[in-house]
Amino acid sequence: MRTNLRRYDLDWLRVYAILTIFIFHSDRFFDRGDWHVKNPTTYIASQEWTAFLSSWLMPLIFVISGASLFYALGSRGVSKFIDSKIRRLLVPFIAGVFSHVILQVYLDRITHHQFSGSFLDFVPHYFEGFYGFGGNFAWMGLHLWYLLILFVFSLSFYPLFRWLRDGSGKMVLQELGDLLALPGVIYMLALPIVFVIVNFDIHTAPWHFGGWPLTIYIFFFLYGFTIVSHDDLQRSIQRLRWVSLVAGVLCWVGLFILWGKPGYPPYGTVTYVEVFGSRAISSWCWILAFLGFGFKYFTRSKPILSYANEAVLPFYILHQTVLLEPVAKPCLNFKRAISRAN
Repeated sequence: MRTNLRRYDLDWLRVYAILTIFIFHSDRFFDRGDWHVKNPTTYIASQEWTAFLSSWLMPLIFVISGASLFYALGSRGVSKFIDSKIRRLLVPFIAGVFSHVILQVYLDRITHHQFSGSFLDFVPHYFEGFYGFGGNFAWMGLHLWYLLILFVFSLSFYPLFRWLRDGSGKMVLQELGDLLALPGVIYMLALPIVFVIVNFDIHTAPWHFGGWPLTIYIFFFLYGFTIVSHDDLQRSIQRLRWVSLVAGVLCWVGLFILWGKPGYPPYGTVTYVEVFGSRAISSWCWILAFLGFGFKYFTRSKPILSYANEAVLPFYILHQTVLLEPVAKPCLNFKRAISRAN
C-alpha cells in the first residue's frame, strides 16, 4: 500500500457525505422527532427518511475519517500532527461554540417558548448551564460535535496508528488485512457493533450523537484506517459492492418488518435486540456498498473536486445555522397564531 497516494475516491465520498448531512438536517424540520426548530406539520415519511440516513451517515463519515488519517500521518512528527488537528478541528469547533452556535441555541429556545426577547438579550444567558442538561451553553457545539470527537479520536489513537502504519505493528495490520480480505469476512466486522449496541440502552444514553452512541464510532474509525491499509481488502470490498447493497436493503426492510413503529422498542426485549442488531448490520452493509462503489468509480479528479475539498469543512461548520435562521421566525409566528386562535 502506497502511503503518499491521493485518494480521489475518499475525497468524493467525503464531499457527498457532507452534502447528505445537509439533506438530513433539511428534513429534520419535518420529521416526528424533536429538534431545534420544527415545522408545525410533521410527516411520518420524513421520520423514516431521517431514520434511514442516521443509520449509516455518521458511521460512514467516521470510516472516511479513519481512512484519511492513515494518509494524514505521513512523515510528519507528532508535534506537526497535533498542530494540524488543532487548526483544522479544535479551532473551528471553539470558534463555532462561541459564535454562530449561540444563534442556534437562541432559535431553539424561542421556538420552544423557553425564552422571549432579542438575540442580544439571550447572549448572557447562553453561558448558564450546559445544553442537554437543562442549560444553554453548547459544550458539544450542537452539530459541531463531530469536530471535537474527531479531534479526540485522532490524538487518542495516534500512537496506535503510528505503530500500525510505520512501526513494528505493520505486520499485525497486514495480517489483519489478509484475514478480512478473505471472501465475506469483512462482514464479520458488524458483530462487535451488534454486541455493543444490543447491550446498550439507547433510551438512557447520555453520549448519543448522530443516531449512535459515541463508543460505536470508535469501531467505524478503526475500520476505516484498517481498510485503506490493505489493497486486497479494498478490492474485496469493491467486488462485493452489489452484495453489500442488497444486504443493506434487506436488513433495513427486515428492521421495519420487526418493528415498524415510531420510537424505539423497549430495552431488554427480544425485539430490541432484533431491531438494533438489524440496524447495525444494515449500517455496515450500506457503508461497504458506498465504499465499494466509490473504490470502483470515484477514481478521477475533476476541477470541482479541488474546490469542494476546500469548501467542505466551512460548509459543514456553517450549514446548520444557515438552515435554522430563515425557518425559525415563520414557524414561531405560526405557533403564536395557533395559540391565539385557541
